[in-house]
Amino acid sequence: MTNEEKPIDEMAQGSPSDGIENASPTDANETATEVSTSRVNPGQAPAEAGQDASDGSDPQVAEAIPVENAETFSETASDAASQKMTALTQEISALREQLEDRTTQFMRIAADFDNFRKRTQKEREEMEVQIKCNTVIELLPVVDNFERARSQIKPQGEESIAIHKSYQGVYKDLVDRLKRIGVAQMRCEGQDFDPNYHEAVLRQPSADHAEGTVIEELVRGYTLGERVLRHAMVKVAAPPEEGSSASAESGDSEVSEE
Repeated sequence: MTNEEKPIDEMAQGSPSDGIENASPTDANETATEVSTSRVNPGQAPAEAGQDASDGSDPQVAEAIPVENAETFSETASDAASQKMTALTQEISALREQLEDRTTQFMRIAADFDNFRKRTQKEREEMEVQIKCNTVIELLPVVDNFERARSQIKPQGEESIAIHKSYQGVYKDLVDRLKRIGVAQMRCEGQDFDPNYHEAVLRQPSADHAEGTVIEELVRGYTLGERVLRHAMVKVAAPPEEGSSASAESGDSEVSEE
């Protein structure tokens, strides 16, 4: 009987050495690796146990750590909020002071501008009045010439009368225009002498008028509003002389005796 024809039982009863001899080198290496691994793993159990203990397997340690962290976080948040509130309060105070300063400056500028506006308006009005006064003063000699011509010239003939009426019409128109802008003529005769409006050119003793009374207006005066454009040149009454009064009394006595 050949080897191929051996019963299965005899093949199964072969020695272990036959299996090792027949194993390949790769199978031998894998078997050695498994043996070394099985020798090392049993020694790692204590380390793993210690690691589990350090990871917080103790319930007391696990509970103590979160409470301390919460208290620290609360204190930190409270300090941060307090600092922020203090900073905001200081900023509000600074802004309030700045607002008060700006308000004071604005009120001062507004008051200065209002005073400037009033002063400018007053100066402008005064300038307008002054320009008007200067213009009218230049025209017053023309008015005087018209008045002298009217009082002195006695026209004769139709042609002269027509010319006289013509320039008198010009005079009247000029006077009307002066009145329209506020120019007024002074009326001085019979009034008390006032140096603010009158200029005494002559003093004439008079028994018929009280001392200081304007007897005659020699050159007419003019005003523009409250301003005097030209003082009126007048003749003022003075006390009568003693000689003239005595002669007047003697004359009266002679008339009575006759």
